[in-house]
Amino acid sequence: MMSITNCYELTHMNLRQIEVFRAVMITGSVTGAAHLLSVSQPGISRMLGHIELQLGLTLFQRLKGKLRPTPEAQTLYNQVVQVYQGVKRIEDCARELKTGGGLALRLLASPSISLEILPKAVAETTAQFPDSNIYMETQLVREIVGQLLAGDSDLAIASLPIDHPLLQCKPIGKWSLCCVFNAGHHFATRRTIGPRDILNERLIAFSPDTPQGKAIGQWSAEVNLPIDSKIEVRSGQVACALAASGSGVSVVDTMTAHAWRHPNLAFRPITKAPTFNAYEIRNVSTAPSLISNFLIGKVKEQLSSVRGIL
Repeated sequence: MMSITNCYELTHMNLRQIEVFRAVMITGSVTGAAHLLSVSQPGISRMLGHIELQLGLTLFQRLKGKLRPTPEAQTLYNQVVQVYQGVKRIEDCARELKTGGGLALRLLASPSISLEILPKAVAETTAQFPDSNIYMETQLVREIVGQLLAGDSDLAIASLPIDHPLLQCKPIGKWSLCCVFNAGHHFATRRTIGPRDILNERLIAFSPDTPQGKAIGQWSAEVNLPIDSKIEVRSGQVACALAASGSGVSVVDTMTAHAWRHPNLAFRPITKAPTFNAYEIRNVSTAPSLISNFLIGKVKEQLSSVRGIL
């Protein structure tokens, strides 16, 4: 372990002086040190003189052009070796961080985003940071808030905003609504579906407090048509499964429709369908990491690609 006295001596040497001293100790001569550092021999000699004068120590005996380290020089060199080993460990750590070594990301996401968009973003993130560890969990909004506030998670990707003074909520992309139906339905011949078309069909509805339910209720009022529904759900995946089975048509988020691939299911964009933001949510007291920023960038790309298809 470096003593207080030795540490004090090293602090009186700047990094260039330490480098020159180390080079002389390794090569055993001014000529060798100059060659190792790609500098002039007089420059090395002057630097050694400054070091000895500054420290008030004789570090080398000059014998016929050669330098013989004194015991003081050897003791100082032992500490320099420790310093260089510490620097190397720092360099190694920094290099490992670039590939995710020692990094972990605890990630929460809304169910619809967890189906395809986030898994693809995670795959690209782990390819970029192969030594990182990612823990991913699907949660509802109330659980997302609690885990972020408790510090149990680092980042959440949500399909709806969260308003809390201790959480930062930033939009990162948009999603919309589309109509899903059995592949044999006559809607399959259409490029887009209008709200009136949907309301004229047997509908797999959503509860009024969901984005889908609110949109359907608004369309019903606008076109003055009742909602013909005997089935109500809260999950886009369940709505897709029912639509694929021929139970009716439904309105789901574009992310779920795009991810729910089945030969019996088809989907089309809805004319003038409302759009919504997707959000990254963090605890305001936690700075973002390199890996989390990379993942957010990939989520943005995925959200943009899904919107471009529909």
